[in-house]
Amino acid sequence: MPSAPQEQPVRRSDATRAAILAAARARFAADGYAKATIRAIAADADIDPSMVMRYFGSKDGLFAAAAQIDLDLPDLGAAEPNALGELLIRRFLTIWEDNDNTVLLILLRTSITDDAVAERVREIFAAQVLPAVLRFGDPADAPRRAGLIVTQLLGLALCRYILRLPPVVALAPTQIVTDIAPTLQRYLTL
Repeated sequence: MPSAPQEQPVRRSDATRAAILAAARARFAADGYAKATIRAIAADADIDPSMVMRYFGSKDGLFAAAAQIDLDLPDLGAAEPNALGELLIRRFLTIWEDNDNTVLLILLRTSITDDAVAERVREIFAAQVLPAVLRFGDPADAPRRAGLIVTQLLGLALCRYILRLPPVVALAPTQIVTDIAPTLQRYLTL
């Protein structure tokens, strides 16, 4: 009787890298990019600071790795044309409410005061949001429309998850979809 395949053991380096990234995400979320230090992150991960440098090269390299996010936007080109805004707002709510949103909190909280973080947000916008919007309407107008979509989504995130404004926090996700989907739809199909 053949034996079952053996599971590959987790390499120690993979575990160390994961511990550093988890500590960095928590520290960047709590302190912001500017105040977070390699020493504090290493202490949180219970490793020597030189290990952080070994794995990531610099604080910038660590931040870039810790702030990686795939928005995993739906394929709007394959969607029902009248449901595009609803698809986007539902995906946005899933990202924020059904997942670990630490990376998004880092980006949103610190992008206002830190140029490196703001640049990371712009990179995500250019690589993930703009291409989705380019599928619709005038391509020359896509950057404006994508920017307007992001104002809605980041404004909601700021008010619901950072500032925690009571009327916005009290909204059920279904109400948010009802209220915001038509605006996103209009921006997509102007």
